Amino acid sequence: MIIRFINFLGKSTINICTTTGEFTLFLLEAIKTLCTSKLKFSKTFSQMDRIGVESLSIVILTGLFTGMVLALQTYIGFQRVGGEQFIGAIVALGLIRELGPVLTALMVTGRAGSAITAEIGTMIITEQVDALTTLRINVFQYLVIPRIIASTLILPFLTLFSMFFGIIGGYIVCVYVLELSPEDYESSIRNYVEISDIKGGLQKAAVFGLILSWVGTYKGMYTHGGARGVGIATTQSVVASSILILITNYFLTKLLEQL
Repeated sequence: MIIRFINFLGKSTINICTTTGEFTLFLLEAIKTLCTSKLKFSKTFSQMDRIGVESLSIVILTGLFTGMVLALQTYIGFQRVGGEQFIGAIVALGLIRELGPVLTALMVTGRAGSAITAEIGTMIITEQVDALTTLRINVFQYLVIPRIIASTLILPFLTLFSMFFGIIGGYIVCVYVLELSPEDYESSIRNYVEISDIKGGLQKAAVFGLILSWVGTYKGMYTHGGARGVGIATTQSVVASSILILITNYFLTKLLEQL
């Protein structure tokens, strides 16, 4: 029994180390390709449209209703201590520093990150990637780099929309549902929200964009097992990206706090 447990532990450790190594080398290869080859701007802008523009409506709805719920829940708590005038600052800071970047990244991961994995994975199992290699086309330059660059650049813009509409949602609830003073809501935001808060949220969004495209392309390139393998890789991509985003969010928050 003990020997079996030790064998299981050893195999698990080796698998984790192997996967982590492959994952890291994949990013290093992508960076090397970016530095040594010409960026395909047309494909990058096409991916920015697919990842960013097509996700805009989902991001706006997510931000709007998150701000509305946050304002309502904050009012319930602050009403007990007489702090209703600070609801605007709490809603804005919560959306700008945490909820905006994180929820935007999670929604884009579910919509676009899964599509990245499924698309590349399908090309792998149908041997389209092998055909590109035969034609001496750099697969990283053609498939991986445009998606990583597009996701990293477009996520901060999506996050801005999420923040903005979240604050609007909080305003709607405070003024038209809870019948609080609009001046208190606006003044608390002006008094307590700083430019550094917005910069920190956008920096987080860029890192999250890198993570979801990195994981999505990696899982797509390592897809195997036919159509079932594509489904498994897509599921693993969404789960892994979401977990990495949540873990990274903590460390980024700690780092930005110290800076």
